Amino acid sequence: MNAPFAPMQAPWTWKSHEIGWSVMGDQTAPTAVLLIHGFGANTNHWRFNQPVLAAQVPTYAIDLLGFGRSDQPQAQLKDEPSTNKSVHYCFDLWAQQVVDFCINVIDRPVVLVGNSIGGVVALRAAQLLKEQSQRIPCEGVVLIDCAQRLMDDKQLATQPAWMAWIRPLLKTLVSQRWLSTALFRNAARPALIRSVLKQAYPSGCNVDDDLIALLLGPSQRNGAAEAFRGFINLFDDHLAPDLLQTLSVPVHLIWGEADPWEPVKEANNWQQEFDCIQSLLVIPRAGHCPHDESPKAINERLLLILNQQAT
Repeated sequence: MNAPFAPMQAPWTWKSHEIGWSVMGDQTAPTAVLLIHGFGANTNHWRFNQPVLAAQVPTYAIDLLGFGRSDQPQAQLKDEPSTNKSVHYCFDLWAQQVVDFCINVIDRPVVLVGNSIGGVVALRAAQLLKEQSQRIPCEGVVLIDCAQRLMDDKQLATQPAWMAWIRPLLKTLVSQRWLSTALFRNAARPALIRSVLKQAYPSGCNVDDDLIALLLGPSQRNGAAEAFRGFINLFDDHLAPDLLQTLSVPVHLIWGEADPWEPVKEANNWQQEFDCIQSLLVIPRAGHCPHDESPKAINERLLLILNQQAT
């Protein structure tokens, strides 16, 4: 049995790209958990969760392509010519990465846990696993403050009327590499990261130097601005409600009551609308990343869900 608190990893190459990942716990167990980070984060954002979960179940974490220790290839937008060095950053890309990791590395039934955009990736990956592998089923999905993607074209009806007028200009501007790179470099500064975290973590809990460092480090790599450019140009991609509508595996929601970007009201709507959703836990005073801001409550709920899946 592997020591549950000793993270382990071996090289994994996916589509010629090196992928960062880690695992803790007994890798001979019959089921596993895969943790999928949100935008701008990485495997280390599960610092307070992975060791706790690993005491019960082998717990993997993965860096999505473009983030963390994974390669950061050049972004190719939909209307740009493809090259052998560029990728189209999108939810299908990241979900297929997760599916292939589940099949080739985890190699057993898995529960997918995603925060923010990682939640959308988890939902799409659950769909693809059902289509592509009978041997590696997804046994459940946990969404932690799942991204609602309000800037998607399909959400235009929910936006103010003036948004329709400025969207063409907005799309033209953010597609320019010089501008997206400048925006990213301005954001990838310790002071600004700390300021954003104060919004994301309303209680202020666990906004420490380690958190700043784990988010800042990958942003200083040469290709870090490319995934940012790809993501901010995703104006027509998967939305969580569309994915939930067709999903048959159990889904559990965990939400920060004070999330400034993904209102908990929408989580309540999803719970009432979609049959696959089994539970909703709202964390008082917590924001967009309650797994890191209020890890004790999230770990307790995750362990409860895992115990239910095992029975």
